[in-house]
Amino acid sequence: MTESQGDARKQVVNASLTLGAAVGVTALSFGLAAVSAGASVWQACTLSFFTFTGASQFSAMSVVGAGGSPAAAFGGAALLAVRNFVYGLVLAGRVAHDDEGRRFSLGRRLVAAHFVIDETTAMTTAQSSPRLARTAFWVTALSLFITWNLGTLVGALAGSVLDTRALGFDAAFPAAFLAMLPAHLRTSRGRAAAVTGAVVCLALTPFVPVGVAILVAVVGILFGVRP
Repeated sequence: MTESQGDARKQVVNASLTLGAAVGVTALSFGLAAVSAGASVWQACTLSFFTFTGASQFSAMSVVGAGGSPAAAFGGAALLAVRNFVYGLVLAGRVAHDDEGRRFSLGRRLVAAHFVIDETTAMTTAQSSPRLARTAFWVTALSLFITWNLGTLVGALAGSVLDTRALGFDAAFPAAFLAMLPAHLRTSRGRAAAVTGAVVCLALTPFVPVGVAILVAVVGILFGVRP
């Protein structure tokens, strides 16, 4: 590894760890929301450990908190999680193979699938080489997984003591996405994906239920799929 490659890898690691710490703070608000919706501490922590996708978790807890059935909560959460399938198509060629093109073991690919979320996809697709992409994916995934689960535990234990909106935890997700956006807009594929997603979302918003337009707009990420 050359000095320039080492510097590039260090920058990716630092950015991934910073993102993990920043977004992980949002787990505090999830822990609080889950407990206020009637979940126990262990239920909130179990959901974060096995589901590990914030949008689906918040969706499920909001339905339960409003008196909805577990089936309704699962349906909404599953619908939001469909986008991760599209992310998987984008990341398959970047994190499922080594530098020589050999496929990693099934076990490693299954573990990687658990970490295919918005943040890992954004950080991975922003990298210029497969090696840096794999570094970004795994460092982001592990840092987020640790901080998300710790944050959930702390938030759930804190109960209703903290006011998440007053402390700004609800702004962590949009702030993180804004921070990741510039790297993607430097390429023609990134700009095409952004414009496509924005147009689709704006066109559908007046005609479909809340949240569906954003879900459909994920079609823009298909510009990141390489033959």
